[in-house]
Amino acid sequence: MNKKLIATALAAAFLSAPLAASAGEAELLQRIEKMAAELEQLKSELKASVKKTAAVEQRQQEMAAAAPAVAAAAAASAVQSAGAAAVQASASAPRTVLTGYGEINYNRPSKNASAAQTDVRRVVFGITHRFDEKTKLVSEFEWEHAVVSADDAGESAIEQVYVEREFGNGLRGKAGLFLIPSGLINTSHEPTAYYGVERNFVETAIIPSTWREAGLGLSGDTAAGLSWDAGITTGFDLTKWDAAGTDGRESPLGSIHQEGQLAKSRHLSVHGALNWRGVPGLLVGGSVFTGKAGHKTEGFAAQDARVTVVDLHTRYTPGHWALSALYARGQISNTEELNATFVGNPNPVPRSFAGWYAQAAYQLLKAGDYTLSPFVRYEQFNTAKSYAAAPQGLGVAPAADEKVSTVGANLRVGEGVVLKADYQKFREDKTRDRLNLGVGFSY
Repeated sequence: MNKKLIATALAAAFLSAPLAASAGEAELLQRIEKMAAELEQLKSELKASVKKTAAVEQRQQEMAAAAPAVAAAAAASAVQSAGAAAVQASASAPRTVLTGYGEINYNRPSKNASAAQTDVRRVVFGITHRFDEKTKLVSEFEWEHAVVSADDAGESAIEQVYVEREFGNGLRGKAGLFLIPSGLINTSHEPTAYYGVERNFVETAIIPSTWREAGLGLSGDTAAGLSWDAGITTGFDLTKWDAAGTDGRESPLGSIHQEGQLAKSRHLSVHGALNWRGVPGLLVGGSVFTGKAGHKTEGFAAQDARVTVVDLHTRYTPGHWALSALYARGQISNTEELNATFVGNPNPVPRSFAGWYAQAAYQLLKAGDYTLSPFVRYEQFNTAKSYAAAPQGLGVAPAADEKVSTVGANLRVGEGVVLKADYQKFREDKTRDRLNLGVGFSY
C-alpha cells in the first residue's frame, strides 16, 4: 500500500511539473530535490498514521479482552450491593407487631323496648414481639363496656401474656397466661371468626369464653393432620361462689375463674386437647380440663371439690357451607357439705351443667369485597342441670334446659370488618327474645 502511494505521488509530481525545453539542468535538479523533500514528509506522515492506527487496534483488542472481567466485576458489585440491601431490609423488618379486635353491639328485647341498649362490648389490643426466629412474646389487653372506674361496669384485663418457644418438628412450648384450648370459640373469639352478634350461650355459659389460665403448655402438629395441646395451669377457686347472687346461675365457671389475678395455686389443674384436620375443610376435636378447686382454704367445706370440663366439637366447610356443632359438659364434685352451708339461698353449687348447639351458615352472595352469609343456630343449655344429694326439703330443684333459636346474617366487608344482625327466640324465658345488631373488626 505504501509503494503504490509513493508511485502515485511521484507520478503526480512529474505530471504536474512541466519541463520546458528551454529550462536549465540546475532548475531541473532544484525541482527534483523539492519533490524529494515533499516525498520524505509524506512518508513520515504516513508512518505516523500507521502507528496511530495500530495503537487504536491494540487498545480495542485490550478492551475486548478486558470486557468479561469488567462485566464480572460489575456483576459481583451488583450482587454485593443486592446482598447488602437484603441484609439491611432483613435487619429493618418489624419484629414487633400490633394486632387488635373489637365490637359494638345493639340489643333490643322484643317485649321490652325500653330495655334496648348499645354497648362497646370490648376492644382488645395485642402486641406480639419476636425475639428471634423461634421465640416470641404474645400479649393482649382488653377493655370492656367502654368506661373503667370504681363506679362503672367496665373492666380492664390482661387477656393473654405468654412466651412461646418453637423446638422444631412441630413442637412448641409456652409459659404465662394463655387461653385454654376448649371448644371452638375460646381460642378464636374475634367477632370476624364467628356467626351472630353475641357469642353462643354454650361457649359462654358452660365454657366461660374467654377462659385463660396461668401455667405451662406444650403443643404439636403431626403430618397426619393431628394437633395436640397439653398443660398444667391454675384452676378455679370455689371459695368465690356466691349462693345468694345470680352469677353462678349465668355461668358456673365464669363466676369462679381466677384469670391470673392473685390466683390460688395450692391445687393446679391439667388439660389436654386433640384436633384432627386430615380431610380438607373438616375439623374434629375435643378437650378435657380438670383440677381441684378448694386449695386447702381454712374453714372451707369443700376441700376436695373438683372441677372437670369436657367438650366435643366439629366444623365442616364444604363449598359455600359452614357447618359446626359442639357439646360441652362441666361437673363440680364433692359439694354436699358446701351446699349444706348454703341452705336457704337460691343458687347452691350445681353438680353438673351442660349444653350443645348445631349451626349452619351459607355464603349466599360475594360481590367485590362484600360477602353475605345467612346462618341459623339452635342451642340447648342448662347451667344447673343437677345438684348433689341434699336432705329432703332442703335442696334446690334442677333448672330446665333453655332452648334458643338464632337466625341472622354476617356481612363481611373485606377481611377485617363484619356487620351482623340476628334475632334470638328463647323457649323458657320468653322475655329474653331480642333483636341484635353489631359491628366488629379484627386486624
